Amino acid sequence: MSGGVENLAVHDLRLLRALVAVAREGNVTRAAELLHLTQPALSIQLRKLSELTDLTLFRRSATGMDLTADGAMLAVKAELVLASVEDFNQLLRTMRSQLRGKLSIGTIIDPEFTRLGALLQRLLETAPGVSTSLRHGVSGEVLDQITRGALDVGFYLGDLPEGAESRYHLRPLSRLGYRVVAPPALAQKARHMDWAELARLPWVGTPPSSVHNRLLARRFAACGVEQNVVAQVDQESSMLAMARTGVGLSLCRESIALHEAQSGTVVMLDHPPLETELSFLCLAARAEDPVVAAALKAIDDVWGR
Repeated sequence: MSGGVENLAVHDLRLLRALVAVAREGNVTRAAELLHLTQPALSIQLRKLSELTDLTLFRRSATGMDLTADGAMLAVKAELVLASVEDFNQLLRTMRSQLRGKLSIGTIIDPEFTRLGALLQRLLETAPGVSTSLRHGVSGEVLDQITRGALDVGFYLGDLPEGAESRYHLRPLSRLGYRVVAPPALAQKARHMDWAELARLPWVGTPPSSVHNRLLARRFAACGVEQNVVAQVDQESSMLAMARTGVGLSLCRESIALHEAQSGTVVMLDHPPLETELSFLCLAARAEDPVVAAALKAIDDVWGR
């Protein structure tokens, strides 16, 4: 056996394709047509492979070319090699065309309501090359971080700041209402009060960037009064906990207020809900960025837009 076999590993794949084509067709002419080669060119490749392997791979017969035992064994292995190469190339094509990058998402309230899990699942299906990171906060904070470029996209509650609408690309998702809940000890008194009178009762407040604060500030400003805040928290669960223990009135989403009222821990007042809208947004200048566009497409799929 000569030392030619060691050189086959660094040789191109045309020789293996020649072997497989002639093995399948049993005829050099038909195999050459299949490979878009001339018959002499294919014969040269077969001879080169035979020299490199130092083996007799074919014997001519009346019907064409018959594989020898050595040739048949190598042809099987050659097919496996070529299939592996094609798998490799297909993976490479997929990887080159696949969207890659990092996506930071600002989240608010509870993930079930925003369908966050479904959004992340959809992104995994449609943009597996994009890695995501989540940052939870109140809506005003999410908007501020999107504005500063610290977040790519995020959920937001309420209206955008006046005059700033053109800076953002926004996907409206759902309308929702917020209701006033009171500790049982304050409920009887509060039930018959108008908004101006309610403002004087003790309230559990929230930061200015929260939707609770923005909704109540607008409502009380319309009455020409200020809210009497006796404690401030930044989570709806903490607001409810304080309302349950009698600290003061609170504002919470209508679905939660109904649940809490049914359980008897607080009383939901009859005052009309303060309505707002849940949205998903990004900077308008970044709406066409591939990673951001993938997030917008995923949120449309999840929310059926």
